[in-house]
Amino acid sequence: MFTSTDWLYLQHCFTMMKKLDIFILKSYLGPLLLTFFIALFILLMQFVWKYIDDLVGKGLEWHIIARLLFYASSTFVPLALPLAILLSSLMMFGNLGEHYELVTMKAAGISLSRIMRPLIMVSLMISMVAFYFSNVVFPYANLKFLSLLYDVREKKLAFNLKEGLFYDGIDGFVIRVGKKEKDGNTIRDIMIYDHTRNIGNVSLTTAEWGRMELTPDKKFLVFKLFNGINYEERTDLKGYEITRPYQRTRFKEQYQTFDLSAFQLTRTDENLFKKNFEMQNIKQLRYSVDSLRQLLISDRKGFEAGFRSTHRFLPPDDSTALSADTAAPPFNPATILNFKASERKGILESARNAAVTTQQILQTNSDILNSKSKVVRKHMITYHKKFSFSIACFLLFFIGAPLGAIIRKGGLGMPAVISTLFFILFWVLSFAGEKSAAEGEVAPWQGIWFAPAILLPIGIFLTWKATNDASLFDIETWERYFRKLIRREHRL
Repeated sequence: MFTSTDWLYLQHCFTMMKKLDIFILKSYLGPLLLTFFIALFILLMQFVWKYIDDLVGKGLEWHIIARLLFYASSTFVPLALPLAILLSSLMMFGNLGEHYELVTMKAAGISLSRIMRPLIMVSLMISMVAFYFSNVVFPYANLKFLSLLYDVREKKLAFNLKEGLFYDGIDGFVIRVGKKEKDGNTIRDIMIYDHTRNIGNVSLTTAEWGRMELTPDKKFLVFKLFNGINYEERTDLKGYEITRPYQRTRFKEQYQTFDLSAFQLTRTDENLFKKNFEMQNIKQLRYSVDSLRQLLISDRKGFEAGFRSTHRFLPPDDSTALSADTAAPPFNPATILNFKASERKGILESARNAAVTTQQILQTNSDILNSKSKVVRKHMITYHKKFSFSIACFLLFFIGAPLGAIIRKGGLGMPAVISTLFFILFWVLSFAGEKSAAEGEVAPWQGIWFAPAILLPIGIFLTWKATNDASLFDIETWERYFRKLIRREHRL
């Protein structure tokens, strides 16, 4: 029977455990959010630096750039989240160890596994959210990002007319202005070449000055020209190649309209991008893989049947055996001697050409089948990556947390260096496995799960060492260990 004192003690212990869990969660979630957004910001700046030439000078509105950056940052979550989990867990347990809080908890009888329990639950929740993100959010964000990026890269540079330079950004026209006033609309010494008929410089308009104005919908640019001349070569008259007639017309005021619709951002239909494997969820990938495999099998059988029926010298098998009447007789090399020397050269040349042609056909069809097989493998790689991403987030926690408890260093110094090394190791293994799977050297599931398979024993080893308070990175411990080995060698 429990006494009132025992119940009070149990209640006190439960309250202390609850406060401990809250303290651990607060210590972990802060660095997690901080490192996640820092990693996301760094990756986003890398994207901006990579595509800066495609963004600058196109007159993009702020909401277009904001949407592009938002969708781009969403696609970088699979890179930023594992790094944030690894770094934040290492920082958190490193801080606890550096300030002797971890030692105090262990002295109070609280094991490391009990300290990690609330964070394990959080890591499981993050892994489930990561799976939902990779299966639902990531394909949608990838579709929006790549389609918008394609439209932005295809968009022409914004209209920018500079003094003294010939501008050919408007289709069918070349414009030059001698000077632009400070108001930005008044221009002087104007030359406009009209190339809309695609027959050269046969139409020229000059003017002393004018004004530039945009229509309210910003689709057309209107030049209001004053005191000018239109020069035009009359190519519609008979014998113009010899006489070269031209027409000159003076004007006091004239309007010239230019179509600026090509400078507007035109959105491409997103349905054209949806069939890409990067824009599909698990259900869609399964359907695509089944369809592609059926097409691949059908193409392979069709090529094999056509090749066997065309080249009957191949030894037939049971499924495609030729009848005795239609089958070619066995080739006897000695029969070449029955022909004259002049005929042998032609026969050998014809045989050589036939062999080269057959080799080219085989190589071409082999390349086609290999490319289709590679598409199937890429679909399977994307399928397995949706699972491995969430598992990697969970495994990296079991590397960062015990590693922080062992090294007992907090902050962004040593933890950042160690976590970066482990993260580089993880992505090098992932990239190597994915490349090997894409090339068909290993099965897709083997290439994608190669990195988690390497991380799993490392996480188990580090967790075991941290639970047993092993001094894995203590220099003095390693010195004593090597001294013992040297002494044993001397005794032997």
